[in-house]
Amino acid sequence: MAGFQKVVCAIALAFVAQILLTDRNLRGAGQTTTAAQQTPAAAARIPAALPYVDTHVHFDAKVVSDPSGEVAAALQEMPHENAAELIFMPGPFLPGDANRFDHEAFLAAVKKNHSKLAFQGGGGSLNVMIQESVRSGSAGPELRQKFKDRAEQIVRDGAVGFGEMSSEHLSFSPSQAYETAPPDHPLFLLLADIAAAHNVSIEMHFDAVPQAMALPSGLKSPPNPPGLAENLTAFERLLAHNPRAKIVWAHAGSDGLGYRTPDLCSRLLKAHPNLYMEIKIDPQELGKNPPLSADGKIQPQWLKLLNDFPDRFVIGSDQHYASGRAMTGPQRWQMPVLLLNQLPANLQQKIARENALHIFPIAETK
Repeated sequence: MAGFQKVVCAIALAFVAQILLTDRNLRGAGQTTTAAQQTPAAAARIPAALPYVDTHVHFDAKVVSDPSGEVAAALQEMPHENAAELIFMPGPFLPGDANRFDHEAFLAAVKKNHSKLAFQGGGGSLNVMIQESVRSGSAGPELRQKFKDRAEQIVRDGAVGFGEMSSEHLSFSPSQAYETAPPDHPLFLLLADIAAAHNVSIEMHFDAVPQAMALPSGLKSPPNPPGLAENLTAFERLLAHNPRAKIVWAHAGSDGLGYRTPDLCSRLLKAHPNLYMEIKIDPQELGKNPPLSADGKIQPQWLKLLNDFPDRFVIGSDQHYASGRAMTGPQRWQMPVLLLNQLPANLQQKIARENALHIFPIAETK
């Protein structure tokens, strides 16, 4: 490792250890860590040791009225991260969401900065159509044609993927809604065929449930159901439906339920060559099975997973950018970057940029 990278890693380890120590102490006292409670050391920002692509980022709802301001906020932050490119997408909205939007809200502003920004679409339309179909129990020819027409319009607009789509999305906080749709729903299978035909990907939010169970303690019902159904079998049916469809499973390393272990990831990656994963580590909500230990080092089982599947992981921080909001304190992009900075050089290059260029047709949209 070059001298610069060693210095970056040393600083990074101290940074993340302080974040985790502060978070653990506050949670032990029954408090929630906020940006205002972070120490000056934790408020520092450590850039990536090499330019990288963040494949999963969002604008806040204000993008509908101020797309240029939202884009400007992202462009201003990118040098602090050493981010070479960001891929934006709308969240996975529900039919009744008053703040719902899709890629059209930021399309023009993103395209003006196409050398640094790309986008996915469908979270505010395709995902809504799937949720409506689940509620109605209908996925007939008319709906399938409407769904296909919308998906192909998103591709024509220049999207590098369909996202963010949601199959199982548990509510872990009052601000989160609960969403569910079978991963092998007919519209998801249709979307896989469309994605394969156009060489774009599908971005999936999917909380893995390996067996039927009561809702885990700590989660509220409603909005969550009192029990959870097993969903991995249906997820594997989606993966196997069209092996040419690239499925990107978001939020590896940010597991709220505790079942998305390195062992599960390894089994699915081995069985399905079209499955890819995005690394997210949220300093505010570490979840279970985090890739970084309390002292900031990569957990051995996670390092083995990345080494075993070097071509299948990218950074997907789930960072939100908004105009008029200062980027202070620990941000979502920071901890995946700290992980990236500790990797061996060849693996670092793949996860930072090379894999993203393979999964997403970024170059074709320039």
